[in-house]
Amino acid sequence: MAATMKDLSRETGLGLATISKYFNGGTVREKNRVLIEAAVKKLHYVPNEVARSLKTSHTRVIGVIIPELSNAFITSIISSMEDILRKQDYAVIVCDCRSDPKREKEAVDFLLHRRVDGLINMATDTTGAHLKAPLASGIPVLLVDRLIDSLQGKVSAVVIDNVHAAGQAVQKLTSLGHRQIGLILGSPNLYTTNQRLTGYLNALQDAGIAPDNEYIRYGDYTMDGGYQAAQELLKLKNRPTALFVTNFEMTLGTMLALQHNNIRVPEDLSVIGFDKLELFGEIFPDLTLIRQPQLSIGREAANLMLDMLSSKETGVSRIVTLTTELTEGKSVKALKV
Repeated sequence: MAATMKDLSRETGLGLATISKYFNGGTVREKNRVLIEAAVKKLHYVPNEVARSLKTSHTRVIGVIIPELSNAFITSIISSMEDILRKQDYAVIVCDCRSDPKREKEAVDFLLHRRVDGLINMATDTTGAHLKAPLASGIPVLLVDRLIDSLQGKVSAVVIDNVHAAGQAVQKLTSLGHRQIGLILGSPNLYTTNQRLTGYLNALQDAGIAPDNEYIRYGDYTMDGGYQAAQELLKLKNRPTALFVTNFEMTLGTMLALQHNNIRVPEDLSVIGFDKLELFGEIFPDLTLIRQPQLSIGREAANLMLDMLSSKETGVSRIVTLTTELTEGKSVKALKV
């Protein structure tokens, strides 16, 4: 039979109030702490977290809602985020909504019923309607990677400078003489998609190049989507001389499409991809990439959520914006003038 707090009380000779105070994070005398911890070890006592959460109104659980668990960029963020939260005695429940707003709303409801202390969301629903209930309840809500226009000023977020990221890539290509630059974006209307499109268009304008919608394709942030988008661009009569692909999975799909069409990189086509992950080096070495600081995104998200949980201020939002890095490889070449 599992040990109880009454067993600890008998073992230590301390009152239940002192033992309860210890387990709820209160300060107890050093000699009492030593007694309690020795008794816990001897009796193999495991605290009843459910009972404690009912008493303190805190579960020490953070809900995380993401669009795709199979996305390597997302899983790397979750991993670094969980490392920090775990060290602060917070558990994480991850819900994969599969890029479906209906599933995302169901995930929010599920986590609210589990009485999570905070929500971290890489949002699929661009309206923000799914977050109305937790915000109304005063639960800290943190957006990661994607902002929602209707919630700006109401929620905190950790994002990258997507406009600058796309601009870095396109400026690299225009500096090498490329004027027909294909762009493979994620799902339409998402914050990241719109921001990266803006960066692409700004860089073309800076180079005096008129944009051509024929060179812009959407690949829904999946490998298959990137593959299909690349296939469409390769079939154009005036095929692009360079491609910029805006996430890891779509870059993999694009490179597979090029291989299947016997397109040599960079001899026949220059390519800049997105997200420097270890897997790239194993499959497609020497790619020129826009590198997102995915581990830093996770760490910043975890620390910001901890700040929000410990803060007595409500309704104060903070936006943390991180920068990207252009990693030089051998997948681009200068055009002959």
